[in-house]
Amino acid sequence: MNQESKGNEQQLKKTLGPFMLWGLGVGYVISGNYFGWNLGLAEGGTLGAGIAIFFIIIMYVTFTFSYTEMACAIPKAGGAFSYAERGLGKHLGFLAGMSQNIEFIFAPPAIASAIGAYFGIFFPELDALLIGVVAYLIFTGLNIVGLQVAATFELFITIIAVLGLLFFAGVTLPAFKVENLQINALPNGYMGVVAAIPFAIWFFLAIEGVANVAEETINPQKNILKGFGFALLTLVILCVLTFMAAVGVGGWEAIVYPDSSGVASDSPLPLAMGLVTGDNQFYYHLLAFIALFGLVASFNGIILAAGRTTFEFGRVGYAPKAIGAVNKKFKTPVNALIFNMLIGIIALFTGKTGEIITIAVFGALCLYILSMLAFLKLRKNEPELERPFKVPYYPLFPMVALIIASLSLIAMIIYNFTLALIFFAMLLGAYLFFILFLNKTKTS
Repeated sequence: MNQESKGNEQQLKKTLGPFMLWGLGVGYVISGNYFGWNLGLAEGGTLGAGIAIFFIIIMYVTFTFSYTEMACAIPKAGGAFSYAERGLGKHLGFLAGMSQNIEFIFAPPAIASAIGAYFGIFFPELDALLIGVVAYLIFTGLNIVGLQVAATFELFITIIAVLGLLFFAGVTLPAFKVENLQINALPNGYMGVVAAIPFAIWFFLAIEGVANVAEETINPQKNILKGFGFALLTLVILCVLTFMAAVGVGGWEAIVYPDSSGVASDSPLPLAMGLVTGDNQFYYHLLAFIALFGLVASFNGIILAAGRTTFEFGRVGYAPKAIGAVNKKFKTPVNALIFNMLIGIIALFTGKTGEIITIAVFGALCLYILSMLAFLKLRKNEPELERPFKVPYYPLFPMVALIIASLSLIAMIIYNFTLALIFFAMLLGAYLFFILFLNKTKTS
């Protein structure tokens, strides 16, 4: 087999246009509107969570535009890993890629747990863990069959999930009262803002996954910008709309604590709607049903993106080569998808949904920091690199993203020290494995 045909076997098929990219970008993230974000209210109250969301929106706007420049200039499946390796060298590139892997591998089991919980509303006799495992098998299989099938399905369920949020807002906003936003608005002082940061990030976590399908995008230099930009605009609007509509009907405590047990809820939107519609079970079950579409959209989308991150790791020799193989029949990274599924199911069985989310956020923040450092380095070292899109207000945008991400990481370490140790132990362990067993396959 000659070198050219061998290289073609390792190439992914180009099938995606800007509308599909929009569907993926929104789909990766949209489950964050349906569950998880309300836990930030318990930490910061309405004002604390609102301030955290404000700064996180700024971080994602500046980060996404900066990241898009690199995605258009270097359209490869590795995303952050490819950019950091080129800008910062193989060692920091490895750490960026591994942070990305942790984010994308650990977010799906948290969502799978929520899928099981929402299914329990309709079928309480079914085991939530079993439902999560079945979801993994179905959607990993869907992604194995082909990107076009998975992305088309993703677009369909994402549109339904967006319509569900608009339906929720349409029902609850007529009952909105400004005074409800002022009830116990800052219960833990301004340090509550810091504690609410990871849950604010949950509103946008994994949007950067759009870059990981750049290699499978038709005319990526133009279409990635369109897909990224409209996805981010959609998510910012939905974030603000969901936050205001949910909290504005009865105050933040009503959508965090469903009873006197003090246990936080994973379903804030049905709780908010219940305050408006009372015991109308039709509205409650309709919203819960639509919420499943939102959860499935993110679950399927992140599985898709995760397959590309681990695939690229294997393809370039930073993980066992088998993970970087493209299936000859389906032209998809089958081994990478199966590997991620197995790790995800193990995480799912721990039952530690909140902790899994936090570890995924640690991975995201490290990815954002190293990506922005790579961006600045590439601008300095490779000014001649063709950049079909250039970030506005350089160097302000990448510097703002870098500063907010760094401060957020420090805050996360302070408030989640044990989980921080676990995350950095995973990162260090993977790096040592790379140095001892795989580094010899890469040239300096």
